[in-house]
Amino acid sequence: MLGARRTAQRSRGPDQAERRSTPVDDLERDLKAQTLPSEPPQETLAGVTERAEREGLVDVAYATVDSPMGELLLAATPTGLARVAYPVNGHDAVLADLARRLSPRVLEAPARLEQARRELDEYFEGRRQEFELPLDLSLTRGFSRRVLDATAAIGFGEQLTYRDVARVAGSERAVRAAGNALGANPVPVVVPCHRVLRSGGGLGGYTGGLENKRFLLGLEGLTI
Repeated sequence: MLGARRTAQRSRGPDQAERRSTPVDDLERDLKAQTLPSEPPQETLAGVTERAEREGLVDVAYATVDSPMGELLLAATPTGLARVAYPVNGHDAVLADLARRLSPRVLEAPARLEQARRELDEYFEGRRQEFELPLDLSLTRGFSRRVLDATAAIGFGEQLTYRDVARVAGSERAVRAAGNALGANPVPVVVPCHRVLRSGGGLGGYTGGLENKRFLLGLEGLTI
C-alpha cells in the first residue's frame, strides 16, 4: 500500500527477492531512489498519486475525513464507495483488510473520495437525507448482501427491526444472521444500519458503537 499510512519495511527473504517486479514495485523503487525525507512533502505525495492514477495502479483509493463521530476512513474502487470505517474499527487494520480482500493496490487519493466526503458533510449538517454516490458492495455476498439491500431502502427518519430486515432479505427466521450482516456492514451511515433496531425498540448493536448509533438516530429526529 502506498500513501501516508506507511509501516517499516521488513527485509525480504530469498523467495521474495526473486519474485517478478510489478508496476507498484517499480513505483516504490523510484520513490526510494529519490531519498525522500521520513515525512514527504504534500507535493511529493500528490505527484505519487497522480502518477499511480495515470498508470492505472490504483484499485482502491482512500481518504480520511472529519465527522461529528471522529475521523472516518473512506475507501472506494472504480465501481464506488466500498468502505466507511470508524476510529474504533482501526484504520490501519481496515486498509490491510482491503488490501487482502479487494486488491493490494491501495493508495491515499482524496480526490477520488470527494463526492463521498461532500455528501457525508451535507448529511451531518442536516442538508441531505439520501445518498446518491455509487457503492461497491463486493465485500458482501449472498444473504448478507440481501440484508444490506433491504437496509439501504430504509428512509431517513424511519426504522425497521432486525426481523423486518431478515424477512425482506428472504428469511424471516434468520434474525441473528441479519444482525451479523449489519454488524459487518462495510459502508455504515451510507447504508443506514443505524435505522435497524431490536423488536421492542432496543438499540441492538452497531459497528461504530452505540453512542454513534444514538447520535445518528438523533440526527434524524429519533430518540431511543
